[in-house]
Amino acid sequence: MISTALHQKYDLRLPRYTSYPTAPHFSPAVNGVVYRRWLSELDPKQPLSLYFHVPYCEEMCWFCGCNTKITKHYSPVGSYVDVLRAEIKNVLSALPAKYPVAHIHFGGGSPTILKADDLRNIMEDIQRGFDILPDAEIAIEMDPRTAKPDFMDAMRDCGFTRSSIGVQDFNETVQRAVNRVQSFDLVANVVANLRERGMNGINVDLMYGLPFQTLQGVIETVDATVALNPDRLSVFGYAHVPWMKKHQNLIPTEALPDTAQRWAQYEAIQNRLAEHGYVAIGLDHFARADDDMAKSMLAGELHRNFQGYTTDRAEALIGMGPSAISSLPQGYAQNDPALGRWKRCVEDGLMAIEKGIAVTDEDRIRRDIINELMCHLSVDLDEICRDHDVPVSRFATQLDDIRKMSVDGIVTVCCNTITVTDTGRPLVRAICAVFDTFLDHAQKRHSQAV
Repeated sequence: MISTALHQKYDLRLPRYTSYPTAPHFSPAVNGVVYRRWLSELDPKQPLSLYFHVPYCEEMCWFCGCNTKITKHYSPVGSYVDVLRAEIKNVLSALPAKYPVAHIHFGGGSPTILKADDLRNIMEDIQRGFDILPDAEIAIEMDPRTAKPDFMDAMRDCGFTRSSIGVQDFNETVQRAVNRVQSFDLVANVVANLRERGMNGINVDLMYGLPFQTLQGVIETVDATVALNPDRLSVFGYAHVPWMKKHQNLIPTEALPDTAQRWAQYEAIQNRLAEHGYVAIGLDHFARADDDMAKSMLAGELHRNFQGYTTDRAEALIGMGPSAISSLPQGYAQNDPALGRWKRCVEDGLMAIEKGIAVTDEDRIRRDIINELMCHLSVDLDEICRDHDVPVSRFATQLDDIRKMSVDGIVTVCCNTITVTDTGRPLVRAICAVFDTFLDHAQKRHSQAV
């Protein structure tokens, strides 16, 4: 159990470190011309990862922090699909060869809003333009309220292997407070339909820190979720940022758990999942011991990208759709989040990049350190510095800061190896922040550490 003093000391607003440098530090210096050049320089022998953003939902979940639009009609979604397919062609025009692809992910929004034939058409374009490897993981985020049988038929036909199902909480009072009402039976039916079609890779997303959540309630949600027998779970703390996401003002703030209650919910979920045999992965993921993600963690091969923890080893991730971020060896590039501007750029045959950042050698070293801490809760600075041919003395100040943290029992330092303790696991972002040269604690653009 973490003390109140540690709550207050380390409950800072910090990045989730799905990239380094993080998105708030992107600038217009990286534009479509730069991005096209970066794509042309990619090694055609190295597998790629592809991400497709579908920025539409039928209704707004008030906890949502994603880039999405609400529509009750399909016409804007159908038009969007046409532009997304054009963007695939634009990207292919910049690549000098037919590249292998090891991982594909559809996120949103709600990709399940797509018509089955539109999903098939997008996948056919991908299959024509890229060499999808036989063991590629093809994943999609699913809203069980909009996942229709014919859509799941299309998923099966297109080779999808993994589904991430948004549950958040099964308590109806909580669901109504965040405008996301869906029964256990509805979710169970979707899971059964996926498995009947041979798609057995099931992730479930849960949240804590939502209005009206209680300790007993989150435990009951965990038990109900485990009854679905998912391979993996993601457990995220609700980020209340109404100054960035205006719809979050609809959430009754007086019903939000305070910091101590959030921590207690996190610990209760983690302990309950451990009782059910799930292994903790990094900060906020859990997996069965025989799952590939758990095996990757034990082998020291776990990775982290904009979708969170992953077994995907690709060095280059190409994002398509408004707001999608690409992660390439040269740096990061983000598409314009404004749907209209993104559409005009794509239709003009341009790369719809709004901003990005070229990574420096210093960034790469710090990124490796942060990734090791986030993925494996330990980092050998001697090894990292050898790999980058720099003296470990470069991080003397950071090591001193980490040693000060060790007094609180959240981290240990031995022979320049930093190890996060069980107590420190939920605080790993605060430990990573020591190595973040960009961080400005005065800014309110990040979520709470827990």
